[in-house]
Amino acid sequence: MQVKQVKPATNTTSASDLDSMDVLTVLRALADPVRLEVVRQLAGCPADGGLKCHQIELPVTKSTASHHLKTLSSAGITDEREVGTAKFIRLRRDELDRRFPGLLESILGAEARGV
Repeated sequence: MQVKQVKPATNTTSASDLDSMDVLTVLRALADPVRLEVVRQLAGCPADGGLKCHQIELPVTKSTASHHLKTLSSAGITDEREVGTAKFIRLRRDELDRRFPGLLESILGAEARGV
């Protein structure tokens, strides 16, 4: 009988990864409308808990959504953690604001104004 091991809650991207990230990588990740929508939804979350994957509403297939979430995580914009069978996605707002002051607010503000 094979026993499946359960992983403890983990973060796939650490704060130190963002320290080495350049602004161009972050801007490229945010240039896609679907990824920008993910960031907008996460920015609207109360507190720092983030959203479960299935709570993020996107007009794309599950595999395409997975690709976009991976791109955001690789760029250091989001953080993922697993709790049991649920995966939570969190916007790394504080870390982004420290690394690139005002960038996230500028982008979200421009998007809200329709610029």
